[in-house]
Amino acid sequence: MTSYDVCIIGGGIMGLSTAVFLKRLDPAISVCVVEPDPSYEFSSTLRASGGARRLFSGPENIAMSNFSIDFLTRFDVEMAVDGEAPAIDWQEQGYLFLVPPTGVALLEANTRTQRSLGVEVILMDPSALKRRFPSINADDVGAAALSPRDGWCDPNGVLQGFLRKARATGAAIIRDRVAGLDASSGVVRSATLASGGSLDADTFVVAAGAWSPQVVASIGMPLPITPMRRFEHYFTTRTPIEPLPFVKDLDRLAFRPEGAGYTGSLVNSDEPRGFNFDVDHGYFENTVWPALAHRFPAFEATKCHRSWSGLYEQCELDGNAIIGNWRERHPNVYVIAGFGHGLMHAPAAGRGIAEMIVHGAFQTIDLTRLGYDRVLNNTPYRELGIL
Repeated sequence: MTSYDVCIIGGGIMGLSTAVFLKRLDPAISVCVVEPDPSYEFSSTLRASGGARRLFSGPENIAMSNFSIDFLTRFDVEMAVDGEAPAIDWQEQGYLFLVPPTGVALLEANTRTQRSLGVEVILMDPSALKRRFPSINADDVGAAALSPRDGWCDPNGVLQGFLRKARATGAAIIRDRVAGLDASSGVVRSATLASGGSLDADTFVVAAGAWSPQVVASIGMPLPITPMRRFEHYFTTRTPIEPLPFVKDLDRLAFRPEGAGYTGSLVNSDEPRGFNFDVDHGYFENTVWPALAHRFPAFEATKCHRSWSGLYEQCELDGNAIIGNWRERHPNVYVIAGFGHGLMHAPAAGRGIAEMIVHGAFQTIDLTRLGYDRVLNNTPYRELGIL
């Protein structure tokens, strides 16, 4: 086929989630997913830590996490194909968010918002934090929030589960790269492929992650999304530490248990933007290790076994995802990109785009404030006191 109802550009977790929910909402709809690399070598999902949390300030992000985490806990059932259930190794060990004394009031306000949306959150002062996690250095902590029902999973298992389900429901997976969109007639009706062919569609979904701006540049659609390199490390310590949740602070230190060790890093927000996958093997020792050892002195004796890099698709406008379409100019082109928290929001975001396409509007979670209009109007919608 060279003509579909919906052409999804990008076969990562966002594109595949959108395909699965489109077929759920309308089994008769024809869907293709165009992905250039079936190995997913540079996919952000496979280079991610796999965390899923509800500790946000924006109601939309909290609501998306509520749905997506529940979906992930039932992933084996939701994504089963012919009786075969995917394994994603969901670990419900919680998320621990730490703030300095200056951040306490904002953390308390965010906790109230989270609880109003049904999130279980335990707010702790430094003494309570120290009692619960004796290995932590809480001297410079003002307060902490623990969401015990959050956790993490295997990103590859989630990606492969969505891929297999999309195929099983009838979505066509096309190995190619979309070089651009054709709006010569005033309406986008086709996508030009790197192989030299083209695909016609009534609707297009741009889910190409950090590569999304390159796709829509051909139709003059600005997207303030840039690739930002981040590192991930697997490390161990000889000193015993009590079982930990996913630990995160405002300095962007974030790590969690993984097997006999830990995985995580400290993101450099000033990292030069660009498609750079080189690994700085001194970054752990010079940046991550001092932060780990400060927060948990047991990490003074730490060994880094492996380091790798991946990309955040950084929304430079406000750090939040862009989920929606350019209604006035290209209403049939939808964007689902700009995620710094892609895996944890993929089920909800994919369902949201599918609802817009099938029903013409969001049906379950109103994601309007995360739409494309804020790009056109230069009206950022930021998280408050949360990274």
